[in-house]
Amino acid sequence: MNARSDAELAVAAALAGAAVVRAMYGRTLARFEKSAGDFATAADLEAEKVILDVIRTARPDDAVTGEEGGRTGAEGAERMWLVDPLCGTLNYAARNMLVAVNVALRAQDGVTVAASADPFAEEVFWTDGERAWARRGDVDEELRPSPGSRLVDVNLDPPFPNEPGFRAVRLLADPRFAERFQPRVVSTTLAVAWVAAGRRAAFVTDGHLRDNVHFAAGIALCQAAGCVVTGIHGQPPHTGAGGLVVAADRETHAALLRMTGDQVASDR
Repeated sequence: MNARSDAELAVAAALAGAAVVRAMYGRTLARFEKSAGDFATAADLEAEKVILDVIRTARPDDAVTGEEGGRTGAEGAERMWLVDPLCGTLNYAARNMLVAVNVALRAQDGVTVAASADPFAEEVFWTDGERAWARRGDVDEELRPSPGSRLVDVNLDPPFPNEPGFRAVRLLADPRFAERFQPRVVSTTLAVAWVAAGRRAAFVTDGHLRDNVHFAAGIALCQAAGCVVTGIHGQPPHTGAGGLVVAADRETHAALLRMTGDQVASDR
């Protein structure tokens, strides 16, 4: 079993889920309430089932944590697949095509391979842990981050574990942000993959990022592509409730960290 075969499995699983999401788009789907303002659709559940079938067939001894089904598999398994079958459910339910299907593998060395598929652009962003690509059809193009667009996605969805010291929405009112960047709010982790691909300059979110099924794939893609990836205080990602700042280059990252740091300082 090698890293490349794990990477291809992640791609295959993400594409299988994306095919379900694409096929069910536009239908009137059953909704399953999870918490206030949060729900899953029949497409979320069916996509997760298909993804898990692909993984379990190829890696029956691995554990899996799915957004909808939770953790399954051996308790002592050293390898854990993190699956977000439909990131952007609110978008999808409103017939908005900005969604992603995320699959990542966490082993002893951290997240080693990952794939994030765009069901409607029919492309998948993937990494073997060393380099990152976008695949369209049978063609892979290496991802090259760039700050040139000046577009920064800010995730405004809860939870907010760092409030009152930090709220991502305050970035949009910061005059330094408006002078330097153009804000975007797409409400899907597809935007994280776009930083790796050079389509966004940065992405900022609050939240608990350890073993997070939403963000694991995007973080791995960005790290492999050479982006600057930390928590909102500059700490390593995956270390707890420290949020995420992903930037195409160090200059953009430093500017955003100054803004997030000033929020914390002003609340002391």
